[in-house]
Amino acid sequence: MQRFAEHLADTGVSHGLIGPREVPRLWERHVLNCVGVQELIEPDAHVADVGSGAGLPGLVIAIARPDLQVTLVEPMLRRVNWLDAVRSDLRLDNVTIVRSRAEQCTDLEVDVVTSRAVARLETLSQWSLPLLRSGGRMLALKGSSAQEEIDEARSQIESMGGSDVEVLTCGAAVVDPATSIVSVRVPHRLERRPAPSRKSRAGKQSAKRGPDRQNRRK
Repeated sequence: MQRFAEHLADTGVSHGLIGPREVPRLWERHVLNCVGVQELIEPDAHVADVGSGAGLPGLVIAIARPDLQVTLVEPMLRRVNWLDAVRSDLRLDNVTIVRSRAEQCTDLEVDVVTSRAVARLETLSQWSLPLLRSGGRMLALKGSSAQEEIDEARSQIESMGGSDVEVLTCGAAVVDPATSIVSVRVPHRLERRPAPSRKSRAGKQSAKRGPDRQNRRK
């Protein structure tokens, strides 16, 4: 884990994956914040980390749990190249990297989907839940907004077949405050539906602002 943190503090900064101001609090805010999620994952599971970025929490999970198979899903080539270099240096044979958006991974079927700082839960659930096999679980690292996001997304999650939506805390032994995670279970494999693209999501957000606000920004 120390070697991974060194990568984050060095090439992670130069590649724009971590801000330089984050380096002094790299362990507490980023690495240790992600360690706890592995407590919630069953042995020998296949995990997909969507929007993996700097490998948080995907690479942290893979390092802490060599029994797991971890697939990092990341669309940006620059980030994929960085993840591949780190994987090679750390000799993480349990890691696979897929350059793709989560909603385009139609052949991926896993036990657990993780994410951190990717999207609001309402959108994230549409990208993540279809990747789960029957009995699978989504684990989304969230902050103080966790319950608010659940309230916003609950009806959508349940309409998709998700259940047991709850906020869990983990990692209290290594980080304070403990990590907040939104957990959603999928009793049955979901039918694949077209998930909202980034462009369509941006269009909806612009529409919500209204024409007056949009004109003022021109």
